Amino acid sequence: MTDLLTRELTLGSFSLFLLVAVTMLLLVLGFVTYAIFFERKVIGWMQLRHGPTRTGPMGLLQTVADVLKLLIKEDTIPAKADRHLFILAPAIVFVPSFAVLAAIPYTSWGYFSSLNVGVLYYAALSSISTIGIVLGGWASNNKYALLGGMRSAAQMISYEIPLVMSMTGIIMMSGTMNIRDIVLHQGSGFWNWNFLPQIVAFGVFLIAAVSELNRTPFDLPEAESELVAGYHVEYSGFRFAFFMLAEYVYMFAIAALTTAMFLGGWYAPFPFLEFIPGIVWFLLKFASVVFLLFWLRATMPRVRIDQLMSFGWKVLLPLALANIFITALVMELFR
Repeated sequence: MTDLLTRELTLGSFSLFLLVAVTMLLLVLGFVTYAIFFERKVIGWMQLRHGPTRTGPMGLLQTVADVLKLLIKEDTIPAKADRHLFILAPAIVFVPSFAVLAAIPYTSWGYFSSLNVGVLYYAALSSISTIGIVLGGWASNNKYALLGGMRSAAQMISYEIPLVMSMTGIIMMSGTMNIRDIVLHQGSGFWNWNFLPQIVAFGVFLIAAVSELNRTPFDLPEAESELVAGYHVEYSGFRFAFFMLAEYVYMFAIAALTTAMFLGGWYAPFPFLEFIPGIVWFLLKFASVVFLLFWLRATMPRVRIDQLMSFGWKVLLPLALANIFITALVMELFR
């Protein structure tokens, strides 16, 4: 899997790349399928409910049944919708969500490509999904869908800025935008991980990431109580499934990025635990971040749109800026 994107293109390397890409897609789809299941079980446990129990043993096939139901449902397109943009929007949302995974390293040897601009690559591609959401809302020719799309554009642009700026301090400390090199710079031992010296950036990053994912308490683009499900209200069947799929693929990506940027990637928290394979540590940290996202959805109420925008511009952005200046000052004083 090492540097697959930078090898000379031959029939053999293309076949290997295609095989790894398909395998990764299947793994991500498997994660999405059972992330939904475990989210429902975790939220049920936190709210004193059972969650899925009936379909399959212990309800394990409930999400599979839901996916099959979406695939066989009638694909409807409103008569007055912009047909071409309506069809294109789910693909514009999904494709970047999967493409960002190419820049994330999972172990010291397991990654698609060691991009020198990995952080910039992630930020640029994740922003493209905003276009798909706005197009989906506008092309539906539905005022609620349009409001959901416009809310999403305002929200994602507002929170993309502190999200990227929160990683600037790490880039300054590591001297690189290569995500693999950032992990290598941290090394073994949790006291070396970036979340300690960059604790403010870590908090800003997590909050902005939740907003970027359009998840509770920042799920305003899909506020069912006032927008009847928002930008995808006119979508059905597999096109609706693409929007949901993209949300959970981005959850996979953001959890992996958090693990790599702040939590030491594949490194053990203590040197004496280094005999455990790095992929195990990566998965444990990754699962902890995913659990945190589930926990927030189970416990936090949805905020208002004015609270959401004010918090992004008046709190997160100044904190991210202050963190950059403090990091620069400390680096200058102790270099």
